[in-house]
Amino acid sequence: MTLTAAADGSALGNPGPAGWAWVIDDAQWRAGGWPKATNNQGELMAVLDLLIATADRAQEELLILCDSQYVINSVTQWMPGWKRRGWRKADGKPVLNRDLLERIDTALEGRKVRFEWVKGHVGHPLNEAADDRARAAATAFKAGRAPDAGPGLADAAPRTSPQLDVSSSTSAAEPTLF
Repeated sequence: MTLTAAADGSALGNPGPAGWAWVIDDAQWRAGGWPKATNNQGELMAVLDLLIATADRAQEELLILCDSQYVINSVTQWMPGWKRRGWRKADGKPVLNRDLLERIDTALEGRKVRFEWVKGHVGHPLNEAADDRARAAATAFKAGRAPDAGPGLADAAPRTSPQLDVSSSTSAAEPTLF
């Protein structure tokens, strides 16, 4: 059986107030965000949180619908080379969002995960739901309030999502997860 979910990120400014969300259905979704981060960080965090949330269902194949070519290419094409080069790009510069990518790499171990690109903002129900929730989280941070975190995964124990600390820097290049 394949578990299908959409993951998306949103930033109001880049960087700016940012949000992320993943959606399996109306009863199973999560969202979060930060006062200041990038859209790419939101996209990556949505995937990371989804992988962590579904870790107990690792025997199932996970299909992640994503409108971010950056995320899909990072995970499926570029990451092996980055790791071989010590998390440096082909031009020798450090890989942006390394902390998130390393956590995703670890969360993928032993999992059967496929990524499928879906065009954003064209009415795909799961992608639109993830986009709406990610944007709502970014909007909540812009307004100075906590976002609706959602119910999470059905029948899963409550947990805290990984957080991205971008407060120490206006640059989103080296986020810290805790």
